[in-house]
Formats: sequence, C-alpha cells, structure tokens
Amino acid sequence: MPVADRPESWPVASSDFLHRDGWVVALRSDMVRRPGHPDEEPFRRLVLEHPGAAMAIAIDEDNQVLCLQQYRHPAGRSFVEFPAGICDVDGEDPLEVARRELREEAALQAGEWTHLLSTYSSPGISAEVIHLYLARDLSPADRGDFELVHEEAEMELFWAPFDDLLEGVLEGRLADAPVAQAVLTCRVRGLA
Repeated sequence: MPVADRPESWPVASSDFLHRDGWVVALRSDMVRRPGHPDEEPFRRLVLEHPGAAMAIAIDEDNQVLCLQQYRHPAGRSFVEFPAGICDVDGEDPLEVARRELREEAALQAGEWTHLLSTYSSPGISAEVIHLYLARDLSPADRGDFELVHEEAEMELFWAPFDDLLEGVLEGRLADAPVAQAVLTCRVRGLA
C-alpha cells in the first residue's frame, strides 16, 4: 500500500466564530474530542477558514520565469512570488483562478497548462489548499477591468532565469512556500 494522507474527522463538541466579516476568510474556535474517548474534556483548536488558492509559474521559451516582488504584511517581508489568487467564487475550477490571476497580475495568458501539485498550506490551522500550475506558451493578454490596488499596486514584475530561482530556493533566499514547491516540482519532473 502506498504512503498517503487519509481523510479523517474528529468529533467537534462546539464551534464559535472569533472573527468573520465580508471577506472570504474567518477564524473559528473548535472544541475537539479524540474519537473513542467520550469522557475526556474536549480541547481547543483554532481554525482559519480559507477557500483555497491557485498559482501559476509562468515560464517562457528561454526558461525565464515571470516573478512578482510583493509585500506581505503578516510576514513583514517582500516576497518573490508568482501570480496567485484566492478561489473566491463558489465552484470555480482552480485552473480558471490561475488563468485569471496570470491575466490580471501580469497581463499574460498561456496556451499550455500543467497541474503540478495541490498542497495544504498549513494544516495545523487551516484547510487551505493551494493548487500549483505551470503555464507555458505565453502571450500578452488584456487585464480587462481589473485594477491593481493596495499591495498589488506596488508589485514589481520581472523575469528571472529558472536556475536562479532554483538556486534561491535551495539557498533559502526565496522563502514563499508555493514558489519553492513549484520550482522544485518543475525541476524534479523535468519541466524546467
């Protein structure tokens, strides 16, 4: 039998929202019980509700990767990232989210898409899944009516050789987890 994660759900005695507003994320407090131990006191676990996200590593014919330098307030850092966004429309295919984000953030479209991975970002606190895609056969695209605001208005777009990104990940200079996963997966699978 192959090594694999498995679905499992422990009993929840109670849930209370600590924060919920009009945005897509919320913070919940669950009181959880171990299965088969009904006499034990439940224990508290915080849950960040998140609908998931999708990201595109866009690589051109010269093995150059489209990068964004973007400020992330919670981490107090400006990260090298790839176009990405939240799956905030019910039922929307994550691939469509990746396509949308590539168009909106980078004014690009891709003729070829490859699913790389879908991974849980931080399962100790959230069920957020990020879907990583490789985008190839790039061409300019119209952003439509999308406006860059807040941190996105300050993003810097640049192209970097794939091998420079790989070196940055391996040396710890690039610390955004989806970027590292996408770069390493592309290399392991022989896609870049």
